[in-house]
Amino acid sequence: MNPLLPREAEVIGRDQESPTIFSLHLRFTDARVAAGWHFEPGQFNMLYMAGIGEVPISISSDPDDEERFSHTIRVVGRETRALARLQPGDRIGVRGPFGRGWPLERLEGRDVAVVTGGLGCAPTVALIDYLMHRRRRFGRVAIVQGVKHSEDLLWRERYDEWGRRPETRVLLAADVVRGKWPGIQGPVTALFDRLELDFGNTASVMCGPQPMMVAAAHGLMERGVVARRIWLSMERNMQCAVGLCGHCQFGSAFVCRDGPVFSWPELEPLIHQKGF
Repeated sequence: MNPLLPREAEVIGRDQESPTIFSLHLRFTDARVAAGWHFEPGQFNMLYMAGIGEVPISISSDPDDEERFSHTIRVVGRETRALARLQPGDRIGVRGPFGRGWPLERLEGRDVAVVTGGLGCAPTVALIDYLMHRRRRFGRVAIVQGVKHSEDLLWRERYDEWGRRPETRVLLAADVVRGKWPGIQGPVTALFDRLELDFGNTASVMCGPQPMMVAAAHGLMERGVVARRIWLSMERNMQCAVGLCGHCQFGSAFVCRDGPVFSWPELEPLIHQKGF
């Protein structure tokens, strides 16, 4: 497929996750496009609306779901406000998938720590579903989620379901807690002492605000996780998605093309420098 040409997709479902966050479930209208399209957990699409523009959004569904693919979106600007008005039956353009996803083959046989913050869970949902559906290939799994307000937690039912799976723990943290909260009050890194993992044989994937990911990476390495087994999903201003416009350049790399998933050794030389 031409990576610059949007393909038509129909909205076949919509979920309002919170007052400002929603999920769109899509299906290509051309059966040939649908049959030849696939993605890896961690990749993203460019969602296009005529007369409005396009925006990069992580794919949040399971890659083996042949009926639909999904995106979870926060309303933050013109494009996402327009997407929020879509209803089943409406059609949009889709380019993708783009970027480098999570290193699935390098996770097999290891304990896995999934560390996320805020809506950072969206890029890891497809990965978590992948782990749960192929549970015997992996060791213990810890899903560690931090939010600013306890009411911000999405997919509570999914977290409950994941937590019931064998050798899987769900640990939650919130900066501000109201009402009944199953987790702790504090930063997500405060949960690391509760991880029941073999840190010497642990791989970690994380997504969320960059300061949180940096602190989490250091916290895991202090406990014995090898730096090359830590992967971060980066967010930058991705406009072309194919490494041409330069808006998402990170040193010599482009987040849209060479990421959004990077290993810690790839990021470490620049991630502490202001401006990168």
